[in-house]
Amino acid sequence: MAAGSTIRFLLDGEVHAVAGCTPTTTVLEYLRERLGRTGTKEGCAEGDCGACTVVLAELAGAGLRYRAVNACIKFLPTLDGKALYTVESLKAADGTLHPAQRAMVECHGSQCGFCTPGFVMSLFALHRSERTPDDATIRHALSGNLCRCTGYRPILAAARRMYEYPADDPRERELRAGLAAIQPTRELRLEGPGGSYVAPVTAAGLAQALAERPSATILAGGTDVGLWVTKHQRNLPDVIYLGNVAELAQVAAEGGSLEIGAAVSLTDAFAALLAEYPDLNEITRRFASPPICNAGTLCGNVANGSPIGDTMPALIALGATVTIQGAGGTRELPLEDLYLDYMKKDLKPGEFVRSVRVPRAAAGFVLRSYKIAKRYDQDISALCGAFAIRIEQQRVVTARVAFGGMAATPRRASTCEHALAGAAWTEAGIAPAIAALASDFAPITDFRASRGYRSAVAGSLLRRLLAETTEAGAAASVWSHAG
Repeated sequence: MAAGSTIRFLLDGEVHAVAGCTPTTTVLEYLRERLGRTGTKEGCAEGDCGACTVVLAELAGAGLRYRAVNACIKFLPTLDGKALYTVESLKAADGTLHPAQRAMVECHGSQCGFCTPGFVMSLFALHRSERTPDDATIRHALSGNLCRCTGYRPILAAARRMYEYPADDPRERELRAGLAAIQPTRELRLEGPGGSYVAPVTAAGLAQALAERPSATILAGGTDVGLWVTKHQRNLPDVIYLGNVAELAQVAAEGGSLEIGAAVSLTDAFAALLAEYPDLNEITRRFASPPICNAGTLCGNVANGSPIGDTMPALIALGATVTIQGAGGTRELPLEDLYLDYMKKDLKPGEFVRSVRVPRAAAGFVLRSYKIAKRYDQDISALCGAFAIRIEQQRVVTARVAFGGMAATPRRASTCEHALAGAAWTEAGIAPAIAALASDFAPITDFRASRGYRSAVAGSLLRRLLAETTEAGAAASVWSHAG
């Protein structure tokens, strides 16, 4: 079947077709400069402030899924097969405001107004996705939007108020039919002076495209790659997008493990992991804002290989493996073996991370992952530590300990693990393991934290785990989870 060369997505209920665009054109750039939809703002151009928030609708089984994303770092071709909503999309033809807009007006949720469209779009996504959200859900839904004026109180009030109005008519039957008609069924190829873009629809096609262009940039969620364009001003001559490969967008529970495909969003991957490991709730909530998690992927975070990637310590502690695919087939290796040196991975030209495989939960072990950063929300870690420890009769049987931000790669603390094995689960018992961390890591000093701070806090995290699991209330929570 011949490849397609036109991007098609729904905008205000109509098919919108784009041909001949530069593949790294952002959705924000296209909306403002080509369509004149200037309600979508540019604030940070890196997915932090939320002023550019738009909402995408996609088919999800027999239903629809609405999710907020950052237009500033999302490339236009990745809209293929989806429905796009901007703030201009919300008002009805007769001028009636959407409940999110009406609530923002009546609760005085806007002052200077610059951030307001982004907040409205996050509220719109929440309104379409949740019927009775609690305060924690509301706050999380808005955690990717920043406002300098209001202090957030009236915006939170608007989030509650919008549910008091009659719901808007989403015309879901028509939307499902429209989306079904534009689903990518063949490879999308864009060629132009600004570069090439290939979006295969099968894993075999993806491997073939990479074999043809082994130096191409692999694009998943774009939450890191987008910044290469908007901040680093890099030219990406060849981009291969894996988001249209349906077989990579699956979470499969097979035997004793979860397999999370390369196109599975962080939002969906975290949901699957939390179903097995509820004690990862803090690290998944603090990882990034909903728009970033809605776009980014777990495999993309893993494949990026940042030494401070927040998912890797927990996955390494759990004994996760990665499946790597290339034109010659697939191979599997422990996640910690993927990282060879700073930003250097065991990936040959033409290979990609196809999936992450995580052992399913079993009774009788303690799991925690802790993030240390200057801000609670939406900040890069100074360090991140994860612990998976089996304890019997108040003595450590086995331990896997991993850290990010302590070395050039996410890495296990093997000397610490050895010191923990057989130790009493007491302050005195873990003291040698804390001391052993000095043999495992020699962290650097940078603008996020000093070497001394990182070393001290790494040991303190093990003490924190001890404190949490020896207090009656916390211990009941941990030990009652049987997986």
